[in-house]
Amino acid sequence: MKYLNHITEAIGNTPLVKLNNVTKGVKATVLAKVEYLNPGNSVKDRMAVKMIEDAEKAGILKPGGTIIEGTSGNTGMGLALAAIAKGYKCIFTLADKQSKEKMDILRAVGAEVVVCPTNVSPDHPDSYYSVAKRLNEEIPNSFYPNQYDNMSNWAAHYESTGPEIWEQTEGKITHFITGVGTGGTVTGISRYLKEKNPNIKTIGIDTYGSVFKKYKETGVFDENEIYSYATEGIGEDILPKNVDFDVIDQFVKVTDKDGAVMTRRLAKEEGLFVGWSCGTAVYGALEYIRENNLTENDVVVVLLPDHGTRYLGKIYNDDWMRAQGYID
Repeated sequence: MKYLNHITEAIGNTPLVKLNNVTKGVKATVLAKVEYLNPGNSVKDRMAVKMIEDAEKAGILKPGGTIIEGTSGNTGMGLALAAIAKGYKCIFTLADKQSKEKMDILRAVGAEVVVCPTNVSPDHPDSYYSVAKRLNEEIPNSFYPNQYDNMSNWAAHYESTGPEIWEQTEGKITHFITGVGTGGTVTGISRYLKEKNPNIKTIGIDTYGSVFKKYKETGVFDENEIYSYATEGIGEDILPKNVDFDVIDQFVKVTDKDGAVMTRRLAKEEGLFVGWSCGTAVYGALEYIRENNLTENDVVVVLLPDHGTRYLGKIYNDDWMRAQGYID
């Protein structure tokens, strides 16, 4: 009989899918790494399981423990699936800008959700970072993975996602493009690919209101760059330890509106029912491709992190999109 012992064994080996319609006029081959086909519907399944397994090996996470994490939703889902398989409890802190769907999904898989304000500094006691740390200190036998600074995050992608992309493109990839948030995805994949071929370019997609692009270009952490933005899952107002700027060749910034509109186009024109940051990544990739005149010899892989079900009340809701001024 062929079966999986638990759902987390279904993680990985997601397909590359060629983009055909949103890429009109582009000469390069543009391939999407469709990560919503992981069982938790996002790329974060990969690192969530590795963070838990590494914590178990190190004796940090013990039987009957509680996993406490600050998340924009997707990491929480991956952690929750692993927790169900392994018998742990979960408490997740989320900023209130995250979609209601993400919160409801986490509750559906048995997690406790604590909603925190978005418009506070990272070190404010009410930020979702601070609340997660405080709960970890207060609750006995709890584990705080801290995806931002936990090196198991990038290692998961070095061990799985990077090799998959290399094998699927038969080593022909010339550019890797992905949104950057915690930094684990871009760092792990890029380190692997650049070891295979140092000429591969890695382009990080950032959002307006985030510090990454300016920090990469100047080495300055400019608090004036920080302001509230709507796009979920990418950009930061901190510098996570998982972000290795040395393996990111360039950043491209994308507006909330451009990312949202491209997300809808991917659903209608490519049949890819994806999340907001996926549209942001594709929009930024196409901007980069056009500005740099990539040719038929270039093979671009864009990572699509999650699924559209996380955004039914936002991106895929016409009234919400009109209220934001994203569509007429």
